[in-house]
Amino acid sequence: MATVLEPTALGVKTEPTAAPPCPVTLTERAASEVKRAIADYKAGEDAPEGDMHLRLRVQGGGCSGFQNKLDLDPSYNEKLDHMFEVNGVKVVIDKRSMLYLEGATVDFHDDLNKRGFSVTNPQAKGTCGCGSSYSM
Repeated sequence: MATVLEPTALGVKTEPTAAPPCPVTLTERAASEVKRAIADYKAGEDAPEGDMHLRLRVQGGGCSGFQNKLDLDPSYNEKLDHMFEVNGVKVVIDKRSMLYLEGATVDFHDDLNKRGFSVTNPQAKGTCGCGSSYSM
C-alpha cells in the first residue's frame, strides 16, 4: 500500500511515500490458523460481505496496563489504520497500536497444555502473574 501525495499549492508535485513496513511478524502457524478461522467464519450464515482481516491492537487494561487484542474484522479505515499482507493474511493495525507493536511476533500454539495465539512483544518491560497483560 502506498500513499500518493497531492500536488502542493505551488504546483510542485511531491514524491509518493511508501507505506511503513509491517511492525509485526506473523508466523506460518499463526497465518494458517487465521486463514482457517476466516474460512470457517465466511462459511457461517451471518458472515459479512467482503474481505476479512486480522485486526491486531493494543488497549489499556489488565494488571500491568496493556493488553493485545486479536480479532477478525471486515472494517478498515484509511485514516486510522495501516494494512499489511503477511504470509497471505491481511493484517490491520491502528496507528496508535503501531507504536507499541514494533518487533512483536504473533504465533499459534497447539500443544497439550496450550492452544491459541500468543503475542511476544520485545518492548514489554514486565508482565502480570497470569501473563495476559504487560507494562512498557
